[in-house]
Amino acid sequence: MADDQLQDSAPEDGDYEIDREILRPVRAAVEAQDAPALVALLEPLHAADIADLLEQVDDETRVELVQLYGREFDGEILSELDESIREEVIGALHPEVLTEAVRELETDDVVDLIEDLEAPQQAAILDALEAPDRVAVEQSLTYPEFSAGRLMQREMVVAPEHWTVGEAIDFMRSSDDMPEQFYHVILIDPRLRPTGYVTLGRIMSSSRTARLADLAEPSFRTIPVLQDEGEVAYAFNQYHLISAPVVDADDRLIGVITIDDAMAILDEEHEEDILRLAGVGDESAISDGVFETTRQRVPWLGVNLVTAILASLVIAQFEAVIAGMVALAVLMPIVASMGGNAGTQTLTVAVRALATKDLTEANVWRVIRREILVGLVNGVVFALVMGVVGWAWFAAPMLGVVIALAMVVNLVVAGLAGVGVPVLLERIGVDPALASGAFVTTVTDVVGFFAFLGLAGAMLL
Repeated sequence: MADDQLQDSAPEDGDYEIDREILRPVRAAVEAQDAPALVALLEPLHAADIADLLEQVDDETRVELVQLYGREFDGEILSELDESIREEVIGALHPEVLTEAVRELETDDVVDLIEDLEAPQQAAILDALEAPDRVAVEQSLTYPEFSAGRLMQREMVVAPEHWTVGEAIDFMRSSDDMPEQFYHVILIDPRLRPTGYVTLGRIMSSSRTARLADLAEPSFRTIPVLQDEGEVAYAFNQYHLISAPVVDADDRLIGVITIDDAMAILDEEHEEDILRLAGVGDESAISDGVFETTRQRVPWLGVNLVTAILASLVIAQFEAVIAGMVALAVLMPIVASMGGNAGTQTLTVAVRALATKDLTEANVWRVIRREILVGLVNGVVFALVMGVVGWAWFAAPMLGVVIALAMVVNLVVAGLAGVGVPVLLERIGVDPALASGAFVTTVTDVVGFFAFLGLAGAMLL
């Protein structure tokens, strides 16, 4: 019975998606300019769900919705919005509403909000902040983009390393300026250098006389302010961090990064890799217009055109061979397609392994050998299949042998290129996800055509 109840209550696919049925009454409320009805519809929704709703409606409805929602607009919605429409939504907000919304956000969310905006909108948001928050945001903006300095927040709880649990609790209860959410009390020495941190759970479960230093977590580590945000996200994922203090060049505490921000960066890194591997740019969004989407994809289609021309030049060198046996033209795409798919499989695994630091100098040759052997085994399997197909289809036993040998060669090369190309690109400082696909496809096409037509010329004509 308990198992049945657990199964019934388990979330199903789509349980955490915004209810599509709400879109119709929301549009109706916007068209009727019925603000109370709109507020009633949106009130139960989380800020992330409202952001999703704004991303799904058309531009005109989005602007009207934001203006009609008015003072109910929550600052958290802005931080949840996709960057592609964030500027448009900010422009639609009344200045007073924007001021109130921004003041609700923590400094790291404000930095993320305004760093990509135009100067006038940046100034409007900065003017809406209280003086201490404005100074903190402006200081964060002086750090390089994609650095820990841009990711950190200034709201944190700090205590001298010699304090007891009782002193820490009394301080937190009496303070009027505590963060809304925090996970650790950071311990510092007299030079403001962090020496450890203590979880709130340990503080609440310990006696008032216990020293905070004795309760410090073994996972403690600091993040340099100029550390790349991708490395920060990796550290959080690798060491299971909840929060980590950020230090300047003198190891003094200047901020803290929390797990929600680190995981957001990790998600962005994964999304960028997928988009780059697909050749659609690293900032594509479902809400982008026709022009923006075209602009992002044209360069990669141009690269693909160049690589296709290169493969065609290889084919052109064997015009006489193809003219002598038309069956070769029928079978050529099979060899190239199998090599391209095998190369993409290996490439995807390799790029992901590089991003997670699982593929390193210590194991790269072992991985390359493995992929070559996998390519060899797959090549032999599909060589036998295509050898029989070529023989039966065209009643030419040697044609079956040729396509079988070409299949083995191309799948082996695909395995080698799938690992070797991204590793080589990373060594020379080029993002493997950005350029590997074009190179691997070119290699498999050129090698596939050259092997198949070259063997055909040598063995059949």
